[in-house]
Amino acid sequence: MKYQVVIGLEVHVQLLTNSKIFCGCSTRFGAEPNSQTCPVCLGMPGALPVLNKKVVEYAIRAGLATNCRIAPRSVFARKNYFYPDLPKGYQISQFELPICIDGHLDIEVEGEAKRIGITRIHMEEDAGKLVHTDVAGVGDDSCVDLNRACTPLLEIVSEPDMRSADEAVAYLKKLHQIVVYLGISDGNMEEGSFRCDANVSVMPAGSDKFGTRTETKNVNSFKFVKQAIEYEIERQIEVIEEGGKIVQETRLFDPNTGTTRSMRGKEEAHDYRYFPDPDLVPLVIGNDWVEDARLSLPELPDAKRQRYTDELGLPAYDAEVLTATRELAGYFESCLALYPQAKPVANWVMGEVTRALNEENRSIADCPVTPQLLADLLRLIEKGTISGKIAKTVFDEMWRSGKAPEKIVEEKGLVQVSDTGAIEAIIDEVLAKEAGQVAEYRSGKDKLFGFFVGQVMRASKGKANPALVNEILLKKLNG
Repeated sequence: MKYQVVIGLEVHVQLLTNSKIFCGCSTRFGAEPNSQTCPVCLGMPGALPVLNKKVVEYAIRAGLATNCRIAPRSVFARKNYFYPDLPKGYQISQFELPICIDGHLDIEVEGEAKRIGITRIHMEEDAGKLVHTDVAGVGDDSCVDLNRACTPLLEIVSEPDMRSADEAVAYLKKLHQIVVYLGISDGNMEEGSFRCDANVSVMPAGSDKFGTRTETKNVNSFKFVKQAIEYEIERQIEVIEEGGKIVQETRLFDPNTGTTRSMRGKEEAHDYRYFPDPDLVPLVIGNDWVEDARLSLPELPDAKRQRYTDELGLPAYDAEVLTATRELAGYFESCLALYPQAKPVANWVMGEVTRALNEENRSIADCPVTPQLLADLLRLIEKGTISGKIAKTVFDEMWRSGKAPEKIVEEKGLVQVSDTGAIEAIIDEVLAKEAGQVAEYRSGKDKLFGFFVGQVMRASKGKANPALVNEILLKKLNG
């Protein structure tokens, strides 16, 4: 490797509050353009901002969950720049004194653990949105929708600690999982609730001086982040190899071509002429507020995974899958409370439940098979009333109808056959029909045993007790 890649990420997280950060307007997504605005978010002269306390609470929770220090005193600042969707001519953000500092997240890529530093988390308002369309039929038009103006954001700024696109994606996925677990954001990347600016540079291997960085703005999917970073790495190396110089600039990612293109020259902090916002007093946060927030934190993914492996004895893979979302983990734990056998519950949640959800593109919150129904089904398997194979048929009917598994088994006559006499009769019939295969088995082709098991189960329509089938069949074949 002739070059070393250096990556830092700035992640914007839209907070799940009902109202905006400095006014009482709704944050509901998808409303008619400019229908959720007021003099404050329209930037009218004389309109004064009032800080939303819920935004501060969410910022504290995010800071604690990412191992940050919560600043006892933070200050809002004006970030001055002109853009058509920024009616005030400045954005209210935080600069020198943010609310959260010096945090980190631990990630794992290809079995290797790595710690990614978090420089800061600060609160700010979002800008509006430009909609480019052909309104009058005479060419391209740009319309301004200010519903999003003043929507509360957290900007989470990492240290330049990542050295590959895979590390960047692993960090993003973990951060996304945390903010959704906390309940402070819905994390909807398509709606822009979680988006990322990727700062990428390359330097000669072994160097301690970073190269010139570019910033690729507002990438809103993990796949696109990976593509944008990998393209930028290749582009920058090619420019350097050809004797050119990397220009510090802001770039845009085009998902259709998988490439980035120049948008504008990259501003430095002094270009924004930050200064404390005179309309907002400094924010003072006492220890009691921080400790109350700490006590209210849910069990986060890392701690939950550790508990699943240490206390429940689940494999690391199972723990990873079951904690993917807070809702899935909650469903699993509700089932476990009703049927306290971790591995069977995990297998069914990861298997049939997840399969059915994916087939219908539903979330676990919409799962028609309740924890009680699944627990009842597992008890029927444990008692030997039905086999595991029949249980899948029962599960599908539960999914469609919502009926109790006992009722489905009764109505469809699915009770498992455990009568040895009945099973012997089925086996005798199969062995008589497959006399040639029996001879081959007895001559040493013992792999045919599975074939006989399948034939017996098919003849019994899946109702024969598999353990008894194996036991009786083995005796007869070796008779």
